[in-house]
Amino acid sequence: MTTPAMPQLANLMQIAMPVVEIERAVAFYRDTLGVRFLFQAGNLAFFDLDGVRLLVEVPEDAAFARHGSVLYFRVPSVEEAHAALLARGVDFVAGPHVVHRDERMELWMAFFNDGEGNVHALAAEVPLER
Repeated sequence: MTTPAMPQLANLMQIAMPVVEIERAVAFYRDTLGVRFLFQAGNLAFFDLDGVRLLVEVPEDAAFARHGSVLYFRVPSVEEAHAALLARGVDFVAGPHVVHRDERMELWMAFFNDGEGNVHALAAEVPLER
């Protein structure tokens, strides 16, 4: 018996984000963050993150009822995105700051709450001028 070939896992199709209250979560991701809303089916809501689906759901199974992963939203300028979302009432736990620097770039991030117990980040790689 031969061992099956390892599949190439290079593309992400969907991320599931558990939430407590679906309508509040939909309003936050769609209206406050401006993530493109696709559709809602009961306690499941789908968004488009440039080809990767974000599934926001109230888990029916207790095994999935925990906080989700950090979503890192790539933006051109963390400082500008931070200011815009702050003006919309987003609760930031850490403002714009450099988390890494090397000879090529600085990695800027700012972390915020989604109101559902999850923390996400704005992120930008800023090339260093030579």
